Amino acid sequence: MRDGILVINAGSSSIKFSLYLSNGDEKPLLSSRGQVEGIASAPHFVALSPEGAVLAERRWTDSHLPHETLLKHLIDWVEDHLDGATLRAAGHRVVHGGARYAQPVVVDAALMAELEALVPLAPLHQPHNLAPIRALTAVHPGLLQVACFDTAFHRSNPPVAQAFALPRALSDEGVRRYGFHGLSYEYIARQLKRIAPAAASGRVVVAHLGSGASMCAIRDGRSVASTMGFTALDGLPMGTRTGAIDAGVILYLLEQKGMSAKEVETLLYKKSGLLGVSGISNDMRVLLASEDPHAAEAVHLFVYRICREVGSLAAAMQGLDALVFTAGIGEHSPEIRAQVCRGAAWMGIELDEAANAQGAGVISTLDSPIPVYVIPTDEEMMIAKHTRAVMRGTKV
Repeated sequence: MRDGILVINAGSSSIKFSLYLSNGDEKPLLSSRGQVEGIASAPHFVALSPEGAVLAERRWTDSHLPHETLLKHLIDWVEDHLDGATLRAAGHRVVHGGARYAQPVVVDAALMAELEALVPLAPLHQPHNLAPIRALTAVHPGLLQVACFDTAFHRSNPPVAQAFALPRALSDEGVRRYGFHGLSYEYIARQLKRIAPAAASGRVVVAHLGSGASMCAIRDGRSVASTMGFTALDGLPMGTRTGAIDAGVILYLLEQKGMSAKEVETLLYKKSGLLGVSGISNDMRVLLASEDPHAAEAVHLFVYRICREVGSLAAAMQGLDALVFTAGIGEHSPEIRAQVCRGAAWMGIELDEAANAQGAGVISTLDSPIPVYVIPTDEEMMIAKHTRAVMRGTKV
């Protein structure tokens, strides 16, 4: 009998889901996907086939429907569309696993308490990652649930790459660099091994460029450094997040501008990044189409920081053998890829303009000393594989 595995990726206003069917040792196959969006405003459920055809849709007029009610509708739909399979488990993307968790784990009350304590380190994500776990426990108490952590892939970073120059007592408490987007990087590392084994066994920088953006140095398939740190604020400018910022700026905002800690948090997480610099939008497509000079400044800053981090991450590995673009902007914006490659030409990267414009899988020239790849990420598939492995007591 086939197993059904539900993958849930929850945010503040949406619950995205993917249903995978697994038979024997074959990789999980996507059966359907969709989301409940507009939570707390105008809830809207839609389910799609793997090809994108609409399988079901429903809208609610009650904006106060709790997560449990909406999740129960999602679960009921999933259980009616298992094609003879049995729903065995749910895998959840959980952004922060702290210093303890380097592998996916079965959810229980003790784990939930630990993950709740990490909410201050990922306030935009962690509360919403945990809410559907609680809701699913209420509507389907017998279902195995597995937490898959975005920080886990980076636990292989050497101690020096995780350390801040702070008093040791703070480091011992867990104030260190964690890194994020690990499920995406793990998927890309595995895909690169299949696509280009020689590059995968060397020194690779992966640029996960989307509304949330980061970069990772991967050596022989293992993360050795990341642009994100203690929280998901560090590193590159993002859609609405600052990226790297002098800690003195925070002190200035608190002491000289009289801002509260909550006001600073809102500024750093929701009013900065591409939105803050441009004053127009956090959407790269809008900025690239705009003639406003502030939009161009936001794009230039984004690319500049990426180019600086390529050099920084290459230094952490003492060289660079391949560059990979992934995620929304990385996969779909030829202009951003081109600007980055031109900015990194000093390292030996030679861009194939035609291949890049066509969205090819390899966008460097045949003679480029450093090949450049565009690889679509699939965090949901990675979660499904991890969940199946936990069910079976094996490893991915």
